[in-house]
Amino acid sequence: MTKTLTRDTFAFAYRVCRNISSPEDEAAGRRVYSGQAAASAVLDFEDDENVREYLVDAAGKQKQSPTLVHQAIRKTLKDHSDQFNILNGGMVLVARGGKIDDTNKILHLVSPSIINGSQTQGELRRFFADGFDPDNDLDPSVKFELIITSDDDLIAEISIARNFQNDVRAISIAGRRGQLDELEEAMQEVYPDMLLRKSETNIVAQDGKYLDTEKLIQVTFALMPDEVLRSIDRLDSTSKVFTYSQKTRCLKLFQRIAEENGDTYSAFLNLAPVAWQLYEHWKSHQGFKGTRIRSIERADGKVIEVPDGVIFPIIAAHSEFVTKHKGEWDLSKPKMFSDDELIEAAKQAYMEIAGHNPMSMGKSKACYSTLSHITSIYARLAKRAK
Repeated sequence: MTKTLTRDTFAFAYRVCRNISSPEDEAAGRRVYSGQAAASAVLDFEDDENVREYLVDAAGKQKQSPTLVHQAIRKTLKDHSDQFNILNGGMVLVARGGKIDDTNKILHLVSPSIINGSQTQGELRRFFADGFDPDNDLDPSVKFELIITSDDDLIAEISIARNFQNDVRAISIAGRRGQLDELEEAMQEVYPDMLLRKSETNIVAQDGKYLDTEKLIQVTFALMPDEVLRSIDRLDSTSKVFTYSQKTRCLKLFQRIAEENGDTYSAFLNLAPVAWQLYEHWKSHQGFKGTRIRSIERADGKVIEVPDGVIFPIIAAHSEFVTKHKGEWDLSKPKMFSDDELIEAAKQAYMEIAGHNPMSMGKSKACYSTLSHITSIYARLAKRAK
């Protein structure tokens, strides 16, 4: 079994281990090992460096069934445990330091973690917990590749690269690269206890433990004024339908501006809390009572939830009120402006342009233009009044 020697050092017992470091590895000060170990020896490894945890644990909170991959691993362990090491892909481990003890066949590893193979480890834990008899049952071998490096950025990139074959979602990659950390900090200035969803295995629960990060990014792009949008692929308010209908594109655009770390990124961090407050405000806006918009969810005479297809053109229209003051971007509604007029315009667009379909409204340039025309008038009037 893997044993803890100190808080960060583990003794990993192996059956076979070979140093397969290339000249490039040696030149970069890293080492690579390949080997096989008893399956029971990998049960206690952390997987905090991995872009995804054991999905059945995460999915279990939603009562989802194991995937075909999990079922295949279970079948191999049950019917052909003696062939597990050749039928299973094994796992990739990373450690920030380590020494090999060939005499006792032990690797002493500093801060080790699984970066590919959490599903295998999860199923092995299940296998050993489900009536395994150490005196009579085979402790199968499992393949491992071990990379020893102190380069944190390289560890992150290895984790991402080694998981692409499992269709890792972009949110997990952005989270693993730390591209969501400053966005979370910006949100916590307004919502102190808020945590952003940074992995596909973070569940956006009803209690609000994790915020839907992708939705936050979408509504923030919807609120961005033309002055900022033009610096991103020549976007402007007439093309904001992508903020509603292209979640993956929004996330990739955010990743790009985060990497560039320029004025557009600063504007995004300024506006994210503002955009989310606006989204929450309109999501249950009581001004929609009596509008006869059928797709609005109601209970006891109150508006419970307005569809996103209706909300996104409204948020985009508010970009006319976004201004920069003393280096900070913020939303400043004119005193003469009333939500009621925008609600009435949204109702007309919903019925006459979108054909009573909220999805059509969210994807209609005409709906966005109609509502933005209203707010642009008030924005011009406010400027003249100054």
